[in-house]
Amino acid sequence: MSGTKEPVRLRKRKMPSGNISLFLEFYLDGKRSYEYLKLYLVEEKTREDKARNKSTLLLAEEIRAKRLLEVRDGEYGFRSQFKENTFFYDYFRAMCEERFESKGNWGNWKSCLNHLLMYDSNQSLTFKEITTEWVEGFKLFLETEGKDGRRRGTCQPLSQNTKMSYFNKLRACLNKAYDERVMPYNPINGVETFKAEEGHRMYLTIDELRILADTECSNDAVRKAFLFSCLTGLRRSDIEKLTWGEVYAQGDFTRLMFKQKKTGGLEYLDISPEASELMGERGEDEEKVFDYFLSDDRANHVLQCWVLRAGINKKISFHCGRHTFAVMMLDLGSDIYVVSKLLGHRNLNTTQIYAKVLDKAKQEAVARIPRITKAKDEDEREKPK
Repeated sequence: MSGTKEPVRLRKRKMPSGNISLFLEFYLDGKRSYEYLKLYLVEEKTREDKARNKSTLLLAEEIRAKRLLEVRDGEYGFRSQFKENTFFYDYFRAMCEERFESKGNWGNWKSCLNHLLMYDSNQSLTFKEITTEWVEGFKLFLETEGKDGRRRGTCQPLSQNTKMSYFNKLRACLNKAYDERVMPYNPINGVETFKAEEGHRMYLTIDELRILADTECSNDAVRKAFLFSCLTGLRRSDIEKLTWGEVYAQGDFTRLMFKQKKTGGLEYLDISPEASELMGERGEDEEKVFDYFLSDDRANHVLQCWVLRAGINKKISFHCGRHTFAVMMLDLGSDIYVVSKLLGHRNLNTTQIYAKVLDKAKQEAVARIPRITKAKDEDEREKPK
């Protein structure tokens, strides 16, 4: 087929570091798109460098050959294995509904969908039309035009973490579509997401928690579940699904054996006697320990009113119970590794954020600074009578 443009080509691009990035260029139906392989050639100074580059090029060529086979299978009689004419928005809405049914972060998915529609309102958009340029265009749209309309009458630019969250929703959708062979290649591969911005973790001190526990709450179910979160570090999603069949006696302790909803990891958690008391009388194994939950918004409203009634001037949501537990454990002198295990963190760096919130070494250092002016009572004593 002389003169026919190769549909998949291996390309190179020199980076500021001096390394060379390898990526694939697709040319299909008159349109170009790209897949960045996250493979790099280094400057060849040694034999090891040459051997490494040779191995990297072989791997990149294997990927190119695989993509070429996938594309040609689609072009020469096997197109039915891909479903590129699937409507993108129908597919994305189905994923939104899955989150709604599983009580996942449905609101965040819906907001992402709204921004996608603002970016490209074509309801007949197919996966065949989703290219790397389209993906990069959506990322630029979030950066420059995305708006946070959660508060009526306001239209603030999206926060860094919200932009990252929306872009990652698109990534999850395209990854799934690629895995289900809707597309012969994934146009989001190699497109970097937004970098996360470290958020402010609001928490209650031990004294504030005691005051709150002694203050009347308008909803006893919210009260018990939130205090349970503060004393165990469990997320709302794990408290909500906890059954009596996951509660065991372990010597003098009550032990929870459950799978985290967020990560799917199996956890073993011993809890304090006071946390056990909050669960109430034991029910049947299949029964929920906390059998009545308000929606996120309503529960947080009840919780905020309760906090204000206790005279605590902080914006507290249910998830702050987990933050409260983490900071409280570190404040009581627990080892950060142990706290990490109690929270079910897979990465110690996640737990270290709480150590940064409660930096006792800094507090002790500041406490050692001597006074440079006389205290008020000293001034009073030195005044002539």
